[in-house]
Amino acid sequence: LSLLNSFLLLAFADTWQLQLLHFWLFLGIYLAALLGNGLIITTVACDHRLHTPMYFFLLNLSLLDLGSISTTVPQSMANSLWDSRAISYWGCAAQVFFLSLLITTGIFSVLTIMAYDRYVAICRPLHYGTLLGSRACVHMAAAAWGSGFLYAVLHTANTFSLPLCQGNVVGQFFCEIPHILKLSCSDAYLREVGLLVLSACLEFGCFVFILFSYVQIFRIFRAVLRIPSEQGRHKAFSTSLPHLAVDSLFVSTGIFAYLKPPSISFPSLDLLVAVLYSVVPPAVNPLIYSMRNHEIKDALRKLITGCFQKQ
Repeated sequence: LSLLNSFLLLAFADTWQLQLLHFWLFLGIYLAALLGNGLIITTVACDHRLHTPMYFFLLNLSLLDLGSISTTVPQSMANSLWDSRAISYWGCAAQVFFLSLLITTGIFSVLTIMAYDRYVAICRPLHYGTLLGSRACVHMAAAAWGSGFLYAVLHTANTFSLPLCQGNVVGQFFCEIPHILKLSCSDAYLREVGLLVLSACLEFGCFVFILFSYVQIFRIFRAVLRIPSEQGRHKAFSTSLPHLAVDSLFVSTGIFAYLKPPSISFPSLDLLVAVLYSVVPPAVNPLIYSMRNHEIKDALRKLITGCFQKQ
């Protein structure tokens, strides 16, 4: 293990022209993610009207999206641009750690808390301020980040403590735990497989909770009628339905990527699934959460107008 100082990542293409195409495609997606999430973070932070639990957790989600896509995509773009596949041993470990931290915090915690927020806002609107006060929101966010950190430390330490003697070629465009486990020559890798199964069960449990929250929302449709304004009712449903769609894509592709049977594991499928759960959501989430949200649109319009007026 000490002799292994680098890994070779999966190349998207063999020809220089296709490598450049991959670079420009990923650059476009990355810039879209930076712009969209950056605008959400800036808008929520600068507009006091958006200092509510829903937008507080949306800001956290944008931070997680920025971090997760920045962990994988720049390295892949650099490798394509410089016609290289190499990543250092510690760079690979850093990718595993930060991706585990950010995705776990996002799926296990923030998305689950956001579902709870929508449930309380629609089904128990009179108790919203009590159940989701500022202190409770801070505690839930801290618990989300803390649990993600512990999860990342556990999986990273366990994965990179294994003896790796099956070469250094990782069959993915970033360091993904299942592909690193394939390089192990010890039965100890089953310990990490067990942890992945447990994590998938917890992830599925969070998704069931999210699904249950939305089932309650749609079953208690009359509760939405208690929201005094038509704009409030529209906001409730326009944020709930996209949230459920994002969760479904995120959770299903994530579980499939880590627990798919070896018999159906081949490079093109692995690549597609990895892109769907690690690259697409950070770029698409800002569009989904803001394109039908009038409050964010108005706040962003005022922020941009204010910047131009100052100039």
